[in-house]
Amino acid sequence: MRKLLKDIYEVGAIDWDARLFDRLIPLPDGTSYNAYIVKGTEKTALLDTVDPSKTHVLLDNLMQCDIDKIDYIISHHAEQDHSGSLPDVLLMYPDAKVVTNPKCKQMLIDLLEIDSEKFITVEDGETLSLGNKTLQFLYTPWVHWPETMVTYLKEDRILFSCDFFGAHLAASNLFVYNEATVYESAKRYYAEIMMPFRKQINSNIEKISSLKIDMIAPSHGPVHKRPEFIINAYKDWSSDSVKNEVVIAYVSMHGSTAAMVSHFADALIHRGIKVKQYELSTVDIGKLAMSLVDAATVVIGTPTVLMGAHPSAAYAAFLANALKPKTKFASIIGSFGWGGKAVEQLASMIPNLKAEILEPVIIKGYPKDSDFDLLDKLADNISAKHKELNLIDQDNN
Repeated sequence: MRKLLKDIYEVGAIDWDARLFDRLIPLPDGTSYNAYIVKGTEKTALLDTVDPSKTHVLLDNLMQCDIDKIDYIISHHAEQDHSGSLPDVLLMYPDAKVVTNPKCKQMLIDLLEIDSEKFITVEDGETLSLGNKTLQFLYTPWVHWPETMVTYLKEDRILFSCDFFGAHLAASNLFVYNEATVYESAKRYYAEIMMPFRKQINSNIEKISSLKIDMIAPSHGPVHKRPEFIINAYKDWSSDSVKNEVVIAYVSMHGSTAAMVSHFADALIHRGIKVKQYELSTVDIGKLAMSLVDAATVVIGTPTVLMGAHPSAAYAAFLANALKPKTKFASIIGSFGWGGKAVEQLASMIPNLKAEILEPVIIKGYPKDSDFDLLDKLADNISAKHKELNLIDQDNN
């Protein structure tokens, strides 16, 4: 139990040891499942619950808060890391009603088999009085599921944002203590979870822009006492602007593609372009995803395996297509032994990238001087494209 303000507490759980979220996303710094108690003069509300693995922590925290009665459980989002403890909380507080929107209600019934009579559904913009405190519910779809909403506590100017503005970061500090550390975790979180819904995020940022917000309390990571820090970061990440950066994601089996990548990276650097290079058999996909947030250009490097792209390169293409970064240009480099269709295969895997495909460089065997010349030409092409966007002039590295 940790106190935000008078009669407002964080009662969720810190998961220090979590290292993989959804069996997919690396968590180098753990995470938290935040839940909040708001005590009014007439009613008490619990905002979200926690992952089922931490139900006991939530229940212990509620007992420490001396909560004899919960009138409302606000469910912002049906995913189990926020809703999974609902059945246990309802057993502990059988008179509580689950307050959510109609879409979320149906999801919670499907996922957790909660009786439909336990729900109160609210419309977009509707309010709920706790006595001296008023909760306003705002629909924020696709941050990052279609049913997601947020709650604004009017009197205390707190936005309880659920996954919106969150960060996978385990920390004993309730509030943001180091903005650089939180920025890194929040950007990773945005890249892995929010980036595919960039346009919807812009709409939802606009939707909350009229609110007077003193504090943002997400459902993962620390609470923001300087809301403009994380709001401005989201505006930047979700904008159409890109940086003078090339992400090179590659894998090499016998050194040919690695030699190409080494030469190509140097060529880009000599042309004033920042390079972020990742070897795909060992990469932290979170780091790769973070780099995709800002990069103007993405280049995939692959050897040929059984006439096609290496599976790790195919995975990188699949990931980029799923995350839908705002990348402007893309290309492919690599080598083959006797033939193959790696370029056609990879190009077909990235339809969601609204990027111009620059002429690939696919060579036979180990690169020769003429092959290095082709890589230099690709670097020239990328440099020219970045200059057209005024990227190199504004961010010459």
